[in-house]
Amino acid sequence: MLVDRNNRLVQVAPGKTAKHEEPTILTKELSSTDSMLATIADPQRAPEMLAVRESIRGWRFYEGFRTDAASPVRIPQVGTFTPVLNNDGTDLPAALETIRKFGDREALDRTVEDAFPGSRVEVNEQAGRFEVRLRQHGLLRPLSAAELSDGTLRYLLWTAALLTPRSPELMVLNEPETSLHPDLLPALARLVAHASESTQLVVVSHSQLLIKAIEESQACSRLHLEKSFGETVLSGATRFTTPKWEWPAR
Repeated sequence: MLVDRNNRLVQVAPGKTAKHEEPTILTKELSSTDSMLATIADPQRAPEMLAVRESIRGWRFYEGFRTDAASPVRIPQVGTFTPVLNNDGTDLPAALETIRKFGDREALDRTVEDAFPGSRVEVNEQAGRFEVRLRQHGLLRPLSAAELSDGTLRYLLWTAALLTPRSPELMVLNEPETSLHPDLLPALARLVAHASESTQLVVVSHSQLLIKAIEESQACSRLHLEKSFGETVLSGATRFTTPKWEWPAR
């Protein structure tokens, strides 16, 4: 809609230039293996294309987090201003501390309390490095990240990702229920619903318990995927409601 591409030639699409003007050529040397959005950034001749590029670059995808015994998440990390959690979660302590100081501190405390009643998360600083600690009811000392279970640590990672002080236009979570105890899923669903008030969230899940809990949010729209002869299809879709898709020619 914004630009036309023909092999190595990229030009502004017809209708985007003034009448009787020659087409605006953005480049004649684009490799067939390169993407237009990754290569072309021209705010004067193609501002709409640049806006699309910057919007897509702001999307966030969280595929999963390492929480094994050797995971970097379990050891202290350099503390710095971190409004966006890395997709590998290695800067969890800094992300949580940034939420506490510059984001929604009340939501952070409420989210931890919702999942672990009587608990609160702390970030300990030593020689410029931050370490996550969880103080739980009944324990004489807080537990360090190295001592937390996989599920508890993963829940804190989802907390840092979803309570980001810098909300994106789109955030995608893939199977956030992995390694979580079933009792934590309702709290995770409420966290997802809270985060969806400031960003568009797409959650891919196989957990019926999590799906049902998320569906309690009025803003939730569910799409059920199923296998049909090896093909993944949208349940209930017909020839008239299935979106048309075709690879554009180059």
